[in-house]
Order: sequence, then structure tokens, then C-alpha cells
Amino acid sequence: MTVLNLAAQAPFTTKDGSTIRSILDRTNAPVQKQSLAEAQVPAGGATQRHYHKLAEEFYFILEGSGEMEIDGEMRDVGPGDAILIPAGAWHTITAREGLRFLCCCAPPYAHEDTYFE
Repeated sequence: MTVLNLAAQAPFTTKDGSTIRSILDRTNAPVQKQSLAEAQVPAGGATQRHYHKLAEEFYFILEGSGEMEIDGEMRDVGPGDAILIPAGAWHTITAREGLRFLCCCAPPYAHEDTYFE
């Protein structure tokens, strides 16, 4: 059994500019097919627009508000919103208020699977 606490996970900055704490992934658990992290984007900040060739992502907004862009389509997002980001889709999230959200990736997140314009 693997049980890890979010507070025990060290934050780091991903290639897209968000600050994340891995909750369960290849770096801290015997994970094979997915990853779960908490991400934060400060008010007025945004992730760099990017895509993943392999990973499909889910974002689940816990706190804050902002705007999600996927392949040119824009939507306002806030607490309780779940967002599907298909593999290969260009995306960015911009925070009006500081955003805190869960990010699930399958296969697990890898810096090498993050591509920019």
C-alpha cells in the first residue's frame, strides 16, 4: 500500500511554468500508468502554451478562477470544474485569482513530453 501526504511533497516548477507538488508519480511511488499532482498558478500568471504528445490530462480546479484555452477555445474556469486536455492539444491556463488545481496525467507527467511553439 502506498499512502503519501501532499504536505510532504516538495514543490518544483514544470517546463510550462506552473508550480506543482507530485502527489503520486514515478518519482515517489510504484506508479506505472498515471500521475497526480497539485498545481498552482499565481494571480495574473499563466502557464506557457504547450502540448503533450503522449499524455492526456485532467485538471480539477480546487481554488481560484481563470481562463482555460485548449486549441483556441476559451472557457472561464473555477472551483469544481474538471477539464479534459486531450493528448496533442495546445493549452494554457491563466489565473485571474490564484489557481490551485489537481492535474492527472496518463501516462505519467514527464518534462520530455512537454512541447512548445
